[in-house]
Amino acid sequence: MKILVPIKRVPDPATTIRVQPDGSGIATDNVKWVINPFDEIAIEEALRIKEKQGGEVVLITIGQSTWQEQLRTGLAMGADRAILVKTDAPLDPLALAGILAKVAEEQKPDLIVLGKQAIDDDSSQIPQMLAELLGWPQATFASKVEFAGTKCTVVREVDGGLETIAFNLPGVISADLRLNEPRYASLPGIMKA
Repeated sequence: MKILVPIKRVPDPATTIRVQPDGSGIATDNVKWVINPFDEIAIEEALRIKEKQGGEVVLITIGQSTWQEQLRTGLAMGADRAILVKTDAPLDPLALAGILAKVAEEQKPDLIVLGKQAIDDDSSQIPQMLAELLGWPQATFASKVEFAGTKCTVVREVDGGLETIAFNLPGVISADLRLNEPRYASLPGIMKA
């Protein structure tokens, strides 16, 4: 099974954020950058699926060349490959979903697993937009994922409790906090990355 995992670079939540004097954004000097925590959960889930089902985990990020650091962290966690789509321009969620859809058409994954939202802008739009652009079924806010052949069953958190959704692959899943606890990168993984 081939699993595509889009990741985003965000400021470390433990970093003190300062606003630029003109108010146009954050001052990025001395800011430590990390993988969005929800995307780390998505990487972990993809790795667990790969361990049970076999296959390949492919990471992708869309940004500047310095974003390679976050891709290397994901590779050190156990991902097989990484793709960096370079751009210096800030992109809105629909543009990002469009780029991810094009990459998915080329890579032909069986499953795309994303974090449910990014902690820097709290946007929770890309998984839904991506599923719509691809015409694939989706399960958002996943707290449990299981497979039986090409059928995926997802337990998701909703306002009234839990909901179970089943769909045939290919599909899109967005990971919630309670899905898993991400692993740390191992020393051999760091050396390999």
